[in-house]
Amino acid sequence: QVQLVESGGGLVQPGGSLRLSCAASGSIFTINAMGWYRQAPGKQRELVAAIISGGNTNYADSVKGRFTISRDKNTVYLQMNSLKPTDTAVYYCNAARWGSDYVDAYWGQGTQVTVSS
Repeated sequence: QVQLVESGGGLVQPGGSLRLSCAASGSIFTINAMGWYRQAPGKQRELVAAIISGGNTNYADSVKGRFTISRDKNTVYLQMNSLKPTDTAVYYCNAARWGSDYVDAYWGQGTQVTVSS
C-alpha cells in the first residue's frame, strides 16, 4: 500500500506561483510513476504532469512551459508559475505501480488551487 499526503494549495492571483508537495509513505520502493491530476467543477479529472522512475516527465499541453514536476525520494513536487484562472481546480497526487499482470493506482485527498484576483 501507498499513502499520499498533499500540501501547498491555496489562493493566488493570476500570474502568481504555487508549489504543491506530495509525500508518499508505505511501499514507496514499488512506485513506478508519480503525477498530478486536477479536476475543475463540472469537468473530468485530467493529467497535469507525471514523472516516471527513470526521470522522464510528461505534461499536459495547457501547462507546458509553466509547470515543472520533480521528485526527491518519496516526495513529488509541482512548481506552478504564471498561473491562470483556468488552472483553478482541486489537484490530486497520484502514485502508480505496475507489473506484467497488474496496475495499482493510489490517490491523495486533493488540495484546492484557486487563481483569482
